[in-house]
Amino acid sequence: MIKQIGQIMLYVNNQDEVLKFWTDKAGFIVKSEEDNGQGMRWIEIAPSMDAETSIILHNKEFIAKMEPELNLGTPSLMFFTERLDQLYTDLSAKSVTVGELVTMPSGRVFNFADPEGNYFAVMEKK
Repeated sequence: MIKQIGQIMLYVNNQDEVLKFWTDKAGFIVKSEEDNGQGMRWIEIAPSMDAETSIILHNKEFIAKMEPELNLGTPSLMFFTERLDQLYTDLSAKSVTVGELVTMPSGRVFNFADPEGNYFAVMEKK
């Protein structure tokens, strides 16, 4: 039986630029980084070192050559925060593209984009 989501694979064009976004602007940390010396580099990031789920940044071009049948599209991710207004203000101040704050039946939410135009959502969970 599946217990939880462990890692989410995010295929990006520029790992360094996207890593800088997630660490400098979104406040994530690098849990690990591996490079096999043959083009296969992956970077594990998460909101904290003890987070149960992490994101792995993969080189989209390399993976496409290695596994041409793989869907390399961006997953639709919903993050949770207890401080939605603070996060919205912080990301906006760091020149991150953010969408409008919207009230949904399940709570308040907004979306934001990384430097490659991939959009992610954040919902307030108290």
